[in-house]
Amino acid sequence: MESWVKSLIEIMKGSLNSNGLPIPMDKAYCSEWAKDLNIPRGGGSTIIYTSCLYQMAPMINELVPWIEKIKGSSLSAFAGTLSRAGLGGILSRFAGFMVKPNKADIDRANGIVRNIARALQKAGISFGFLYEDEPYSGALLHEIGGAEDAFMDYFENTVLKTLRKYEVKRVITIDPHTHNVLVNVAPNYFKLNFEVVNYLDLIKGIKVRSRIGNDVVIHDSCLYARYLNKYDIYRSILDNAGIKHLEDPMITGRETSTCCGGPPLESLSPELSKKIAKIRIENLARLSKTVVTVCPICLANLGRNAEGAAQILDINEIIEPE
Repeated sequence: MESWVKSLIEIMKGSLNSNGLPIPMDKAYCSEWAKDLNIPRGGGSTIIYTSCLYQMAPMINELVPWIEKIKGSSLSAFAGTLSRAGLGGILSRFAGFMVKPNKADIDRANGIVRNIARALQKAGISFGFLYEDEPYSGALLHEIGGAEDAFMDYFENTVLKTLRKYEVKRVITIDPHTHNVLVNVAPNYFKLNFEVVNYLDLIKGIKVRSRIGNDVVIHDSCLYARYLNKYDIYRSILDNAGIKHLEDPMITGRETSTCCGGPPLESLSPELSKKIAKIRIENLARLSKTVVTVCPICLANLGRNAEGAAQILDINEIIEPE
């Protein structure tokens, strides 16, 4: 496992160096959502920070089966050899050649981010976007373990450097992994001269309506529920839309809800990740066949493993501003 972790770290580092993302994907996908929304580049002191995580999640879904095959073949030893030689970029380019994201899933992801931006606009929030200059947050480097030095180097020389260049004073995050890096991880190493706020806190008071007609069950992001104190906020947003969310203390409790099995586990042990996801889906489906997520990683991982047992939707697919 240790050698495979080192290989993954080298792949991520090589990919970050070559295309600015921790996985081999065209970065042009990351800003498609902003088309025709007239969001200014930079936009003054406040920006929306997507970290491209919603768009990367479908690609991660495509990479997981590939990783599973690599781990069980002679290519795993080859990957280890390249990693030890510091040739993670070659591994990254090879993965990018072998695996392509599903365009329909990318379009869906961009639609979700577009809905978030429109909700922020409805809430009266003025913000800009860095478009192709937006840096990835480095969250996966931190979460995989054993790459803290690489994370700190990347965060200081890419994330902080870019935000300083644009004189950003306020960052609006839209996913729990990016938010956690900015509020709980990076401040342990660096002084951040900007405010961090999550979009859920900004849209919780606006009038929204439901896009669906049935009851739902919420799958809680581990980070949002336990470490970022958002558990009640997205529930209140559903309440505002008149969407009933079915609860069971053993399934949807703040401390008792379980993980989706997503990163970094799905990269380290796809088999175990799949088992965890299926157990989670089975438990959630006891309450409702419509599962609502608030994290792009949870959306992708549960969606990939649902196999008809439940419909997995992001919260921004079932609500819209009035």
